[in-house]
Amino acid sequence: MSVRDRKRARTREALVAAAADLFERRGYERTTVADIAAAADIGTRTFFSYFASKEELLFPETDARLRAALKVIDEREPDEEPATVLLRALRRVGDDSDDLVSPLAALRLRLVLEVPAVRGRALQIQADAQKEIARHLAAAYPDRLDEVTAAALVGAFVGAVQGALQALFDREGRPEDAAMLQDAVRRATAVALAPWTT
Repeated sequence: MSVRDRKRARTREALVAAAADLFERRGYERTTVADIAAAADIGTRTFFSYFASKEELLFPETDARLRAALKVIDEREPDEEPATVLLRALRRVGDDSDDLVSPLAALRLRLVLEVPAVRGRALQIQADAQKEIARHLAAAYPDRLDEVTAAALVGAFVGAVQGALQALFDREGRPEDAAMLQDAVRRATAVALAPWTT
């Protein structure tokens, strides 16, 4: 990674941290892009070279998670089942990031439930990712999956992950134990994908 890339990564992290702090202290609606930029010690115009909106700050790892999932599909074994590939992608993403158990994850889920703009962005991100993963999976298994069955498989998978996370965060506030959270997500996906793995 070049010096410039490291500097961009640090600025991006500073923006996410500043936004999370301000959202917690002031509330989402009362926090402006200018407030976040000032807290991260950059100009408002510079903010938009990192994020398109303040909603985007709540989903900083979306692209990286999607790329990781697509890479697992690309690297599948010749005889590996589609559902097994998705489960391996989930493990890879969990191993590569602690985003699902971070304080930002709890804040994000709370704001998804409370703020329509955040909920809308979350649904759009999820829909776009599901569509891309399903398209990639159908292309990887042209003799096994068409676009409808690939979409159904990915929808069951994503729904299981989302359902498990929401149940855990509602009950626990924020699970501190990453292993416990990963185990719950794996159990949920195993239930959802059982018809595809037998």
